[in-house]
Amino acid sequence: MKQLERILHIEDDVSIQEIARVALEVLGGFMVLTCASGAAGLAAVASFQPELILLDVMMPEMDGPETLRQLQQMQVLAACPVVFMTAKIQPAEIDEYKRLGAADVIVKPFDPMTLSDQLRHIWRTWHGQG
Repeated sequence: MKQLERILHIEDDVSIQEIARVALEVLGGFMVLTCASGAAGLAAVASFQPELILLDVMMPEMDGPETLRQLQQMQVLAACPVVFMTAKIQPAEIDEYKRLGAADVIVKPFDPMTLSDQLRHIWRTWHGQG
């Protein structure tokens, strides 16, 4: 199994974008492309070819679940797990996100020191190496 390298991060909050970028690029060694909206993320998928998508749930215009539905229509998810990031962590909500097709859910506020390891673990589990 190849190592996870390319992460597309779709998040509208600039401070969260920056914390996640530092956590994933500087600490994790990943190549990260950050998009500020679901539409921008969808537009970037073909050229960036992400191996994992980190997707905010609550965004204006197109929210995370709608973005996930669009990604499914683009056939992206066959090879690319989507991980939701949200402050809404009721068990029923987490179950719903997974039912929609998310590989996992990361809780906000997240720990920048462990975010890369969390995503590597989700990646391995998704590929049956957990």
